[in-house]
Amino acid sequence: MDLELIRKYNVPGPRYTSYPTVPYWQQETITPSLWREDVQKAFTQSNKEEGISLYIHLPFCENLCTFCGCHKRITKKHAVETPYIDTLLKEWAMYREIFGETPRLKELHLGGGTPTFFHIDQLTRLIEGLLQTSTLTDDYEFSFEAHPNYTSKEQLQGLYDLGFRRNSFGVQDYDPIVQKAINRVQSFEQVRQVHEWSQEIGYTSISHDLVFGLPKQSIESVERTIEKTCSLKPGRISFYSYAHVPWIKGVGQRGFDESDLPKGKQKRDLYELGKQRFDEAGYVEIGMDHFALPEDSLYKAMADRTMHRNFMGYTAGKTHLMVGLGMSSIGDSWYSFAQNLKSLEEYQAAVHAGELPIFRGHRLNEEDLILRQHILNLMCHFETSWHEKDLQHPALLESLHLLDEMVDDGLVERLEEGLRCTEKGRPFVRNVCMCLDARMLRKKPNTQVFSQTI
Repeated sequence: MDLELIRKYNVPGPRYTSYPTVPYWQQETITPSLWREDVQKAFTQSNKEEGISLYIHLPFCENLCTFCGCHKRITKKHAVETPYIDTLLKEWAMYREIFGETPRLKELHLGGGTPTFFHIDQLTRLIEGLLQTSTLTDDYEFSFEAHPNYTSKEQLQGLYDLGFRRNSFGVQDYDPIVQKAINRVQSFEQVRQVHEWSQEIGYTSISHDLVFGLPKQSIESVERTIEKTCSLKPGRISFYSYAHVPWIKGVGQRGFDESDLPKGKQKRDLYELGKQRFDEAGYVEIGMDHFALPEDSLYKAMADRTMHRNFMGYTAGKTHLMVGLGMSSIGDSWYSFAQNLKSLEEYQAAVHAGELPIFRGHRLNEEDLILRQHILNLMCHFETSWHEKDLQHPALLESLHLLDEMVDDGLVERLEEGLRCTEKGRPFVRNVCMCLDARMLRKKPNTQVFSQTI
């Protein structure tokens, strides 16, 4: 990749798992009563058509990984499991009251934290509690994230028996020096064991999560990690750019020296290496930071143009309603967003007081909804069109001149009523979206709140 382009465009920017992005949410536009109203509206449409999505945040981890930007609670005391599951089920009961009829689940995802921190008996109690009050769509998909060091065959079998067919293992990197720097020590043998157990049990989609840009990574160490990963042939590989945001996440991301981090072209070279090696192994690049084999459902969704992006990342299908349960979890009614309290104690206290535990959110106006669709199109398909009248808005048309320099640099092509990222421009898709981000254009952040785009 051209070093001059990296220097020009490697600026702080959102990853666009939502629009507007969280720092630009207007808190005053959403209240618990308005959120209930929007959930009911979205549920009526979503449940009738494709079903609803459910994201459950399981925040506990036994050890702190110093690269992690997630909301979590570090503890080795597993007595926290029972009261947390109780709270989740109570929160779900509140949403069932809002729905007014039996929900049809299309997607269910367990994220963390470390979902496999929980004993399989507790996970079974949670999932059975949800399923007893729901029905499933014909094409439902259950998935969960797992830490290889804290995942047993019993857990894998138990979750499979509950309907899970997709899992994602957090690998990050196999180099022992890198693992020590990020406090995430796990062997290739351990990852291979949980991967092979998953295959043996019958999981149809196994994903491995890798991260580039970690402290002390080199071309040679990343190549060894990729070689080991490809030897197991997971259906999907996420190859994330490390988001270094210690000003937000505090001490957890200051467990190493800043000089240990690959930067600029050095960091981008790690991604280009991965892209080349994944291509040689038969993987296809999907959206941003994702690769999949042609038989995987995410590849098929990309080919069918049904792929969607939300707070869970890329998914193979879209629902109008995603309910978020658990501490810090975010719900999406399409018309609005709402995030739960980040403090475990405050979250549990609110739920047991019979209150929806949201503490902030945003209700989208007409401009937001239109720009959201264009940014979503770019993040999923690298192109968008405003040929249809309901996808036109003055804020969109007024911002197009900001793309002139990217057009001159060969990163973007103008269409008659749309635009497309070129192959050369795909690594800069976040920068393209920033040119359409009316809220950011009107008010630049006073401090750095986003990671670098490249």
